[in-house]
Amino acid sequence: MNDADRMSDAELHALTGAYALNALDEQEAAAFARHLTSCEACTQEVGELQATAVRLARAVAETPPPEMRRRVMAAVGEAQQIPAPPGTVVPLRPRPRPYALPYLAAAACLVVAAAGGGLALQARHQADQQRAAAARAQAQTTRLAALMSAPDATLKAGAVRGGGTATLVASRRLNQAALVYHGLGELTGGRVYEMWYSVNGSMVPAGLLADGHLDGATLLTGGLQGAAAVGVTVERAGGSPKPTTTPILLLPVST
Repeated sequence: MNDADRMSDAELHALTGAYALNALDEQEAAAFARHLTSCEACTQEVGELQATAVRLARAVAETPPPEMRRRVMAAVGEAQQIPAPPGTVVPLRPRPRPYALPYLAAAACLVVAAAGGGLALQARHQADQQRAAAARAQAQTTRLAALMSAPDATLKAGAVRGGGTATLVASRRLNQAALVYHGLGELTGGRVYEMWYSVNGSMVPAGLLADGHLDGATLLTGGLQGAAAVGVTVERAGGSPKPTTTPILLLPVST
């Protein structure tokens, strides 16, 4: 008994793809063929795999142009056959088995499998991003609610140069501030709205407003320690470590 005959049922069940693509050696193929006589599930799976591979091969196959066919046939007519030396035995190639599939079909199967895996990973990555974004939004909503309900919360409203209004909500006890804005002017050229704390005459970065959102509320990054006011400027994409334009909004932080 050879190794192929000693394969377990579990091992044989795993060979459907290799058998469908004619990738088994002679002994393995014979053992699997015997297995198919008593396994309806594997028989069905092999049939489906072979049919799929053939469809994929046909889908990617290209019909050669007529000019190529003409040139090939002309070359065949001009080619001279070199006779074999006397006494030479030329072996005949065995006729391919009916289920033998071209390498193109196997390659197509691998491409489709890889693409499917890539799409699955992409979908999972997008789902993870959406869950993370939802978690961040929920956390910000909770913090905004706590800030709004803080006993020492103060509100300062003002007009934004260029359009819109904004209200600064601040709590020294929570060491937190937020900007509620409405009707801001739409920016072009990849520019963004950047928030700042005014501390001892210097402007300290406090985060960016959500890109493309002209109405909303956002928490400032960092604390209120030493901040006398909160400002907003228009900066290049990604923000700037220092203001490069004149503030379009500057609201005092109550002491």
